[in-house]
Amino acid sequence: MLKGKIDRRILDTLKLMGFEKPTEIQAKILPQLLLGKDVIGAAKTGSGKTLAFLIPVVENLLRLQFTPKHGVGCVIISPTRELALQTYEVLKKLLAAIDLSHILIVGGVKKHKEIKLLQKGVNILVSTPGRLLDHLQNTEFNFKNMKCLILDEADKLLEAGFEKHIAGIIKLIPEDRQTALFSATIDDKIKNLARLSMKSSPVLISVLDNVRTVNGLQQGYFICPIEERIPWLHKMLKKCKKLKVMVFFSSCKSVDFHYEFFKCHCKAPVISIHGKLSQANRKEAYRSFVEAKTGVLFCTDVAARGLDIPHVDWIVQYDPPTDVKEYIHRVGRTARGSNTTGNAVILLRPEEEEFVNFLKAKKVYLDKYNFEGPSSEVVEMLQNLIKDNGVMRTLSRKAYLSFLRCYKKHPLTKFFDINNMDLDAAAKGFGFIERPHIDFCILLQLLLIKKLLLQSYEFIAFFWFHK
Repeated sequence: MLKGKIDRRILDTLKLMGFEKPTEIQAKILPQLLLGKDVIGAAKTGSGKTLAFLIPVVENLLRLQFTPKHGVGCVIISPTRELALQTYEVLKKLLAAIDLSHILIVGGVKKHKEIKLLQKGVNILVSTPGRLLDHLQNTEFNFKNMKCLILDEADKLLEAGFEKHIAGIIKLIPEDRQTALFSATIDDKIKNLARLSMKSSPVLISVLDNVRTVNGLQQGYFICPIEERIPWLHKMLKKCKKLKVMVFFSSCKSVDFHYEFFKCHCKAPVISIHGKLSQANRKEAYRSFVEAKTGVLFCTDVAARGLDIPHVDWIVQYDPPTDVKEYIHRVGRTARGSNTTGNAVILLRPEEEEFVNFLKAKKVYLDKYNFEGPSSEVVEMLQNLIKDNGVMRTLSRKAYLSFLRCYKKHPLTKFFDINNMDLDAAAKGFGFIERPHIDFCILLQLLLIKKLLLQSYEFIAFFWFHK
């Protein structure tokens, strides 16, 4: 299909990467992007959209004979550091035999190295929104010849509150450019972003179907009392010693607590990743899990979007997702690509089972799973640790508090209502024999104070900047 239409070096590299023929979205989008048209692409996670935009980006810059002296030819914006890193790694492979300069720009790393490379001349720039806007506003580098803007995972960009960053970027970059926007959903917010970023009428290409998850995915739910979740997970990980598993939690503190318990006290092969880790630690965790043949990744939803981690066998949703889209993106970490399979399970309390029908109404179909009852030994071990180990007790209390906080703020209160949760049983799920005292009135007051302080700081900063 692509022979004679794109540079031979690209074709040779794709063959070495193991790609014999394009996926559906690649077959539909590549011709449009090669013609220079603006495109909105709608596709499920794992459909191959990264190469769908990288191949024409590289081909078009080669046709224009871009060199470092031309500066930035294309900017690719991703919502998270991990997704930006993943896109950049694919780009580096694609450019193995091609001399186009490239750079990854994300928060959490020192800026002076980025500044030097930008000023030297970079053709393809992969970045998160905040860091890119910072450089556009404060670093002198050549982006006047920019030909293309890619907005990847656009729905997540909007959900993460990057509207102002994107608007700021679009105001600063050249208007005469090609723009491609990729999203798993097309709603009014995405259409508004398209109107903001695209000057011409875009071509809409959708490869979504009525079933919102991929065909090779076997997914189900397990009714698990909240106090039995840790022994269930312990047994699950023992059975999956030769497999690759991702476990999703609702908060960074919950990841930290479960990681400490399973890694240090149960000797499980666990890696952890969440948004409060340093960029270096996040990068190392991501790469370690990508390269691992077996093992477990404990994570928050920072790992739910777009990450292409090979050969993940099981997705465990230990805590509930905030919405259907987040559910789909979590399970989308397995059964990626054509002719692949994977498994997923979500743990639900008996009071939460109606959530399954809610998913069904959204065209996500789950089977009911049955697992053997877990052993109580791991509970006794955890309770003794909480009683005797100050570090574990502190981690457990913070995790318990953050779990309740997330649950209390859950958008789908019809299914995840803290008022019907047994807080004593929930405390046992974190290793406490007796429930720690939690005053929700004080908690809400603290959250409100924190919000007001942040708003005050933003106002002061705005006033000072415009003084």
